[in-house]
Amino acid sequence: MKQLSCGILVLNPYSELLLCHATGTFVWDIPKGGGDAGETPMDTAIRETAEETGLKFTPAELLDLGHFAYRPAKDLHLYAALRERFDAGECRCSSHFTDLWGRRRLEMDRFEWTAFERVQRRCARRMGALLTGTLCLPKVLQLLSQQPRPA
Repeated sequence: MKQLSCGILVLNPYSELLLCHATGTFVWDIPKGGGDAGETPMDTAIRETAEETGLKFTPAELLDLGHFAYRPAKDLHLYAALRERFDAGECRCSSHFTDLWGRRRLEMDRFEWTAFERVQRRCARRMGALLTGTLCLPKVLQLLSQQPRPA
């Protein structure tokens, strides 16, 4: 059975996407991860984003982008949210993993706003193709801009 990873594309009005650097790799990614028992994809996306960036979202802020084939053993369910541009260096990851040497490390160690046109070069091949080919980030931003803003 395929694993499902859920996450949120955090965009700002300046055509930038928030990316997180996966500790110990060359990869920049979106905040995402697997669900806990009984969690909905939206619950998982909200929790994973909070753990990996410190950003809190409510369901009313999210645009459901849907379910996507990603890798042979993993699919993604993605949401998008619009935030005003803030200092990405203020993001804080609270989730950890144990590396090959037994060290406990943060999952994400850096954060940046990345211009849409740089996303494909910044992310791993499959993620870059999904974000810039399968999805159209400018179109996602347009849809988010048309959504009523929660009070």
